[in-house]
Amino acid sequence: MPAPSLGRMPEGHTVHRIARQFERDFVGHRLAVSSPQGRFAAGAALLDGRELLTSAAVGKQLFLGFEGDRVLRVHLGLYGAWDFLGVVSPLVDGAGAVGSLGAPRVRRSVRMGEGEQEGDEGAETEDFPPAPVGQVRVRLSTGATVADLRGPTACEVLDPAATAAALAKLGPDPAVEADVPGLDDPGAVMVQRLTARGTPVGQLLMDQAVVAGIGNIYRAEMLYRARLDPHVPGKRVPAETARALWDDWTALLADGIRTGVMITREDLDEAGRAAALRDPAVRHWVYGRAGEPCRTCGTPVVVEEMAGRKLYWCPTCQR
Repeated sequence: MPAPSLGRMPEGHTVHRIARQFERDFVGHRLAVSSPQGRFAAGAALLDGRELLTSAAVGKQLFLGFEGDRVLRVHLGLYGAWDFLGVVSPLVDGAGAVGSLGAPRVRRSVRMGEGEQEGDEGAETEDFPPAPVGQVRVRLSTGATVADLRGPTACEVLDPAATAAALAKLGPDPAVEADVPGLDDPGAVMVQRLTARGTPVGQLLMDQAVVAGIGNIYRAEMLYRARLDPHVPGKRVPAETARALWDDWTALLADGIRTGVMITREDLDEAGRAAALRDPAVRHWVYGRAGEPCRTCGTPVVVEEMAGRKLYWCPTCQR
């Protein structure tokens, strides 16, 4: 089994990858839904035996649409994670092994949450699904594939009205299809919301009502890439700078969804990116590097508290 998550809140790219995993392995199936922990028994009973019709992520929230106008909304929060077991399709065609044509079945385990980890691939199993291990809030099963949810901040069944209300609280997400009514230019919405307030930009980027999906790592790295002081009030950020933040988020999010890894250094060549995929220490400009020299100017990277989270930045490059 994968090792437990390490307490770093999943950011938008991970939740989009989770949504795509459900799209590949669960949508179109009538699911067995249970709550081994018991805390979600009533919600599980509402979904058990229903076909999963849709799977979508908006920011850090997952929306699984079942027949009968019922939606399972999940927010992983700081400690939540999904464990996928059984026949788990690769998210990139041609990558990884999957599979199950005839016996013995080829199975693997994948954890998606704070980080993505794979268990032993190709293991033969006679009894499937395995008994739940630990505190599993909800288990979804197709018979061939199982998804176990652990430690979420939110896990609830919504009707259409409540789903619409939950979505209305969220800012735009570059990875969401641009057919949302009234959201022809989601980047313009983010610019307007960010530049209308006197709150520090370093805090606004973490506000999911301003822009959805940015977490602590992407916040620090985007501000550095923009050479923007985290303390500048949003209303003092030029519109073109705010738009550049949106464009940068669009590119970083797409890369994170594709690779499953947050690589935020645009100076890396092909060999450098390959090294960054293996070694987290070389992936970022400032995040997690408190006291270390800035990779650009040599000034020690500063860390402080902002919006209840650690913010890393360079006081020379980001003036």
